[in-house]
Amino acid sequence: MRRAAVTTLTSVAGIVLLLSLKPHQASTPPVAPAPPVAPAPSSAGGTGTATAPTRTSGSNGTFTGDVVNTRYGPVQVAATLKGGRITAVKVLQVPSENGRDQQLAGYAVPQLTRAALAAQSAHIDAVSGASYTSEGYIQSLQSALDRAHA
Repeated sequence: MRRAAVTTLTSVAGIVLLLSLKPHQASTPPVAPAPPVAPAPSSAGGTGTATAPTRTSGSNGTFTGDVVNTRYGPVQVAATLKGGRITAVKVLQVPSENGRDQQLAGYAVPQLTRAALAAQSAHIDAVSGASYTSEGYIQSLQSALDRAHA
């Protein structure tokens, strides 16, 4: 009888633990871009490869960033600025050699774009699981912003 009680209790505890886990979502639903916000002050120190560009009030137009060759393929973006503010980021190239590359790009690019629009700079965090694509995106965006402010 005691063995049956322990087995039942262990089974119930295992089921409760399994039910408490949240399912993994393969992709995020489409979300409208966040409205532009004022840029946050950036610190002088840091370990990131991108820094927030200096703003000029007259930067208008679409500026194409450098092609950044990553381990999985090229990444290139174009940034549209109006009045020195980033209003849109268009991805021109991302790794797409296989289904996994396409899945990662489809997941990471919208998050990176939302982050860039919110930060108004290329000083954004990489997307977990898509670090190469994220770094390529950040570097290409920074080169586009450098062109805009040159």
